[in-house]
Amino acid sequence: MKLKILPPHMRNKKRYLAFEVISEMSINREEVISIIGGALWDMYGSCGISRFDLWVIKIWNYDTPGKYVMKGILRCKREEVHSVRSIIPTITRFKGGRVVFHTLGISGSIHSATKKFIEQN
Repeated sequence: MKLKILPPHMRNKKRYLAFEVISEMSINREEVISIIGGALWDMYGSCGISRFDLWVIKIWNYDTPGKYVMKGILRCKREEVHSVRSIIPTITRFKGGRVVFHTLGISGSIHSATKKFIEQN
């Protein structure tokens, strides 16, 4: 039997947050996921995290002398964008080194988030 697909008006609406990470040491994708997940866990707990439907879509590395810069895109539910966005600037330390996270912008699609916030800067 073929499964029925939910019609568009019944699906969860998603938003895409473009963010930037500047750190003193090299950070990989898994560490970015654990940093964001840890900050969300500290603030909202397991019930809060499950509401967000958070997913790291893509990460770009930029080589600059003296610091490590990464940009990425997070996916979350439309209703929880402000909660996820409020967590990003609270992340300041990782493994004893300083880390700066900040949001570049919010978009309704991955393509427009990449064009507006990742490729522009």
